[in-house]
Amino acid sequence: MVSNHDAQPQTQPQPSGIIVWFGNTLDLVSGLPTGTTLSYEQEVGEKVRILNNTLDGPHIEPNDSMPVISVNNTLDGPHIEPNYLKTNDSMPVISEVRSQKEYSNLERLEAGLGCARAAIRAATNENDTNDPDYTPIGPMYWNATAFHRSYMEMEKQLKVFVYEEGDPPVFHYGPCKHTYAIEGLFIQSMEISQFRTSDPEKAQLYFLPFSVTMITQVVYVVDSHDWNSMKNTAKDYVNVISQKYPYWNRSLGADHFMLACHDWGPEISFAVPNLYNNSIRALCNANTSEKFNPSRDVSIPEIHLPAGTTAGLLGGPSPSKRSILVFYAGGVHGPIRPILLDHWENKDPEVQVHKYLPSGLSYYGMMRKSKYCICPSGYEVASPRMVEALYMGCVPVLIKANYVIPFSDVLNWKAFSVIVPVEDIPNLKKILVGISKNQYLRMQRRGKQVRRHFEVNSPPKRFDVFHMILHSIWLRRLNIRIHDI
Repeated sequence: MVSNHDAQPQTQPQPSGIIVWFGNTLDLVSGLPTGTTLSYEQEVGEKVRILNNTLDGPHIEPNDSMPVISVNNTLDGPHIEPNYLKTNDSMPVISEVRSQKEYSNLERLEAGLGCARAAIRAATNENDTNDPDYTPIGPMYWNATAFHRSYMEMEKQLKVFVYEEGDPPVFHYGPCKHTYAIEGLFIQSMEISQFRTSDPEKAQLYFLPFSVTMITQVVYVVDSHDWNSMKNTAKDYVNVISQKYPYWNRSLGADHFMLACHDWGPEISFAVPNLYNNSIRALCNANTSEKFNPSRDVSIPEIHLPAGTTAGLLGGPSPSKRSILVFYAGGVHGPIRPILLDHWENKDPEVQVHKYLPSGLSYYGMMRKSKYCICPSGYEVASPRMVEALYMGCVPVLIKANYVIPFSDVLNWKAFSVIVPVEDIPNLKKILVGISKNQYLRMQRRGKQVRRHFEVNSPPKRFDVFHMILHSIWLRRLNIRIHDI
């Protein structure tokens, strides 16, 4: 493990490189009002248009220049969507071409990312890719061709350096079962991934391999209510790697990422200002009211794996064999569930809402008998019910507030789920009954198609949950450019 003894006290680091944020983050540092459109010029001469705060919600726009993230913090999340804008001919273009030997390694990496942006932009018109495994298609994707091209560019280019410092169980290890399983499964998969490089000079991204869940189990003193030891663990680790390597200080962490599914992940990240302010945080607890920033952070799915695999969790009967309109069973905690139970528990035989599941009934069995499955927030916004519903062929009904849905940078959740505002809980049955049979069948079929993006595989398979998480992180890396000084 990394302790205070490993890290010498250090002053606030100054960046050894220049970070250009292509996305909505520019609004924060420029002081420009919401809705301002900014234009920047890349060193390679590519004109960049940055869009922000559109009515469509946060999304990645591969327009006439490059994909960037635009945010207004809605459930839709950031997504890829084609948008075509006029170029600004008044912007200066740097036309000088230098020989390759004069470019630094960082400049070559950034040039490669520029090519990826251009390829994604070109793919918004038509898809000329041939993929033997899977070709995204349909309204479940904001822009299927842009996503496909982005994914293939990731496979072609992306290299991640995993810092080797730190010892298990806090570092390079995590839970692979139960609610926070995605933490350990991602760390385990990243350690052996084709995307991992042992040469940090070849990396576009740098992974901080600590598990917040293991920090809470190993470092935290139960019932002490003392966060300092846990926060110091994260802080000390960043101090160690920033003193040993130049990469953190070069970008102040902008090309680094952490991953946490535990509810305390966001709070522990606040211990390192640049980890919160600059780095990419992949979090299950993707709550915009708790400083989750969809233009930079990544929402990841909470997946409950009782045995550590999806064995017995995938699949369900056809829609014609689902006799229950809608189902929910779960504890009463947080602000939303009490409203749900107050309105619907034991009120209607078609609306099976339970605080405690009646004796003799199976939770998964009830999901497989239901057309719709309610996925409300509890104490935190994330819940494994969304993924469980998709696994079992039940259309998710999301009742949440301030939540950025996983993979909403590429997935249009409205095409395969029902999003119900909290204030419409009294109208829940009316909303669901008002959905036509054909529309329900379409949503159910689409849910089965996108299920592959949430499946856990060992080893990982293309387009599965590991690769989708990495792709969301890749998109955020495309949203910045780091310059040498």
